[in-house]
Amino acid sequence: MASHEKKDWSATQYLKFNNERTRPVHDLLAQIAPLISNPNPRIYDLGCGPGNSTLAIQSIFPSATITGMDSSPDMLAKARASMPDVEFVQGDVSIYEPGEAADLLFSNAVFHWLRSPARIPTLSKLFQGLKSGGVVAVQMPSNYHEPSHSLMRTVASLPNKPWSSSFASTSIGDLNDSTRPDLDPVESAAEFYNALIPHASFVNLWKTNYSHILKDAGAIVEWVKGTGLQPYLERMGNESAKEAYLEEYETRLGDAYEGLADGKVILNYPRQFIVAVRR
Repeated sequence: MASHEKKDWSATQYLKFNNERTRPVHDLLAQIAPLISNPNPRIYDLGCGPGNSTLAIQSIFPSATITGMDSSPDMLAKARASMPDVEFVQGDVSIYEPGEAADLLFSNAVFHWLRSPARIPTLSKLFQGLKSGGVVAVQMPSNYHEPSHSLMRTVASLPNKPWSSSFASTSIGDLNDSTRPDLDPVESAAEFYNALIPHASFVNLWKTNYSHILKDAGAIVEWVKGTGLQPYLERMGNESAKEAYLEEYETRLGDAYEGLADGKVILNYPRQFIVAVRR
């Protein structure tokens, strides 16, 4: 029987596409900088990963005191190695409480990993805990319906495959099943706005669809192996089953993503952005 024990993230796998993953961080920071008046701001990077987002924050706010928080020991080890003068702590965003009044709570992608019933309440709780003028800035993938993610569900649900038994005890695609490996769709902009505006002097929301040019379908596999594909692979204890699953998944990606003139493919990657200032 496959073990469902949560394994650690791989910072090395994640950083294979570091430039692409960090691009939305810079886009989010560009909207935040004018809102922070404190010359020495207190900033928390929630779900800091290997520190790529933390480094970008420091480049915009060089006089800030920053704490990076992540649940992954491997990510934190990579972050500490790259930024030894910054505090990095292990934690869970759903229960994390910043240690002092923050000027900015920044989050690149971590809210994507919360189940829908917890996502907006967690964001609202953190936002309401800010002092007046404090800023929350969040980015999260919104790619539930993209082929890169819908095909994860399709392939995992196929019957009579080497990996089928690994998913027999869960209902893929059923939002009522919290044990399933697929992540929840991201809520609408209106839902985020309605949750934050009673406590906000300003709310800014936008969505960007990034078009990442990748070598081929295999590169898409490598991209999502560092993120959304992990919960699927964790359920499969058998390496041959994992290999068979990945082969089928890559084949279907090749059919779904039309090759460009030079043979490369475009990975469309929609992301939801939220910036709010505490009233």
